[in-house]
Amino acid sequence: MKPAFSVIFLTTLIGAGQGLFLAYYSVEILTLLSILPGEQITGSSRAGLLSLAMLIAGLVASFFHLGHPERAWRAATMWKTSWLSREVIALPSAIAMIFLYTLLKLSGNEMVVYHLANGTPVSLHIVIGYIAFFAVLLLFLCTSMIYATLKFMRQWHTPLTVLNFLLMGCASGFTLAATMSTHYDPQLFNYFSAFAIGLTMVALISRFASLIRNKNLRKPSSLQSAIGIHHPTIRQMAQGAMGGSFNTRAFIHGYGAAVVKLARRFFMLAAFVLPVVLLSISNENALMICTFAFVLQYIGLLVERWYFFIEAEHPQNVYYQMIS
Repeated sequence: MKPAFSVIFLTTLIGAGQGLFLAYYSVEILTLLSILPGEQITGSSRAGLLSLAMLIAGLVASFFHLGHPERAWRAATMWKTSWLSREVIALPSAIAMIFLYTLLKLSGNEMVVYHLANGTPVSLHIVIGYIAFFAVLLLFLCTSMIYATLKFMRQWHTPLTVLNFLLMGCASGFTLAATMSTHYDPQLFNYFSAFAIGLTMVALISRFASLIRNKNLRKPSSLQSAIGIHHPTIRQMAQGAMGGSFNTRAFIHGYGAAVVKLARRFFMLAAFVLPVVLLSISNENALMICTFAFVLQYIGLLVERWYFFIEAEHPQNVYYQMIS
């Protein structure tokens, strides 16, 4: 497939934004349950603002993929059958809930709406954040299922696609949270960095498993089966037209094997291995190291998502193998 850069930025930006919100909101819940010490968290509202900015930036990036952006609202009308339509609904919903959560945090509104069995008060922003938590998980599901449900794209049609989107988004989000904590909440650095390292390592295993799976896939058809002539030396010499077409522009990436191989090696190092190393040697005062870890990981995820599209082979490419 030919990669769409607007979609690459959409999925990586919203993934990191979702992961960042989950990181800081998890602290709220664990503090509420007395699993983490109840210290003042100064970076949660700023994390909410940054998460919002990344989700909105991803939404804006998605419009560059549309031929008629003014008709984008129509994409939501097929929500009963289309995961794309569900994503169109889930993304603004997640933005709205995170916005309300952040607004309440900034306003300092501590209105109690519920008490736990042990008498611990539950504020309104915790309840709104709880709704946002499920909205974020639903958005992860919708975004990944757009690709995982395409049966004819065999490289995508696997539960590993859903798992990879979730793990990589959460890993980048927790890495960003660890970076923010070095400035705002040093007492939370160990928590964020431990989860960032763990999620990144699990994401590495999951992504490597998908690479192995896709490498071992056998093509379901060939030129021989397509034309019904089972001679071993059939070779296509031309596309059958004077030049390119929509099929060759949209579904054939045109990059050489060396470029694809280099991209695969780069994102495995930049998105997974090196961030783990950098976070392992950093501490609550290592702002520059953590910043570099996040930037490197995000660049690696951009290349990973680029490779995600390059790796997929549309069935029509069995015929459109060469441009005249």
